[in-house]
Amino acid sequence: MLQQTPVARVEPIWTEWMARWPTPSALAAAPRADVLRAWGKLGYPRRALRLHEAAAVIAERHGDVVPSDVDALEALPGVGSYTARAVAAFGYGLRCPVVDTNVRRVVARAVHGAGDAGPARVRADLADVDALLPAADADAAVVSIGLMELGAVVCTARAPRCGICPVREECAWVAAGSPQYTGPRRPVQAFAGTDRQVRGRLLDVLRGAHAPVERAALDAAWSDAAQRDRCLDSLLVDGLAEQLDDGRFALPV
Repeated sequence: MLQQTPVARVEPIWTEWMARWPTPSALAAAPRADVLRAWGKLGYPRRALRLHEAAAVIAERHGDVVPSDVDALEALPGVGSYTARAVAAFGYGLRCPVVDTNVRRVVARAVHGAGDAGPARVRADLADVDALLPAADADAAVVSIGLMELGAVVCTARAPRCGICPVREECAWVAAGSPQYTGPRRPVQAFAGTDRQVRGRLLDVLRGAHAPVERAALDAAWSDAAQRDRCLDSLLVDGLAEQLDDGRFALPV
């Protein structure tokens, strides 16, 4: 749920979710339609289906317990390197470098003296963070959390709060006079008018209906017929919607 989504949006959904499905097997037994409705407005709804699939694998192969091994985690549907490492470090307190945008910025400034990290370099970024972690699991997990929080709260992209930074005295960027970053910037992704928005509108119609809907209900959700048809087709391909034999549409069973 936290992939590309702020904590403030995730927390209430996560709380309700865990109360409803406290174990992987409970989630795996739920209809996909219920899972998609519970996912609500978190975005990227394919994550909900991958989580549902992962729950089934955990229930069947891991005794209904989320594994702690990074390789086993990465083998789960929808779980990539970052998520696997985050679960190992934050969920199980293991020594495992976890790298996100905030961590990369902290390392770029404090270690390399750069204003920002620039494009991701997966192996180099992991090696940088690994070199900063203590040997003991518990200590390393605390440092991993600290690096992430430092980047999110203090060493921010636009207005870093260097005056209260606990590593100010050791920061290579501060020592170099806090030079501005001059490298390439990540492009800002628009949302209005994109296929993501259209897919969301169509899913809103299906989630809000308690029975299959006619095509007209989906047509009313977006005026551009070509874009709407393309997005509806992508929902069907992704397994987020189904077309019944009578031509109506619904969330997957």
